[in-house]
Amino acid sequence: MTAIIRLVPLLTTIQHLEFTSQSGPNSRCAWSGQGKGTVKAVIRGNTIRFHERGHFIPEGHSRAVPFTNVYRWEVEPNCLRLFHERRGAEHAVWLFDLIEDEASSTLVSHDAHLCGDDRYSARLTPLTNGFDLNWHIEGPRKDEAIHYRYRHT
Repeated sequence: MTAIIRLVPLLTTIQHLEFTSQSGPNSRCAWSGQGKGTVKAVIRGNTIRFHERGHFIPEGHSRAVPFTNVYRWEVEPNCLRLFHERRGAEHAVWLFDLIEDEASSTLVSHDAHLCGDDRYSARLTPLTNGFDLNWHIEGPRKDEAIHYRYRHT
């Protein structure tokens, strides 16, 4: 059984998320902090949309910043495609295709997503109660690591 087939039932049960972002030494964004929120998974055919809502607290601040996101997961036979619907479903931004890394039973971005001079890549690790999604963003002004923890309880 492939990691993608095992992951699909997990995607449909996710209800919570937490994340930690850490700016590296080459970052000019200072985007370190922690966030948490809720996820409503909406399933239609081979597509699962994560409607996310929560709060992010930047490092060194006490005031939380609200956030909302809609991520679209498209399940394909050999990959899991990830889109960000920040501009709506009709203008979704393709981020990357996650493919199985057989050596580690994880999913990794097949190619990095290019946004201007920035490169986005990720590794998804399935767990019994959800999954972790680790992002890395590199660019002239960016050196960011974001660790998402998606859970069903």
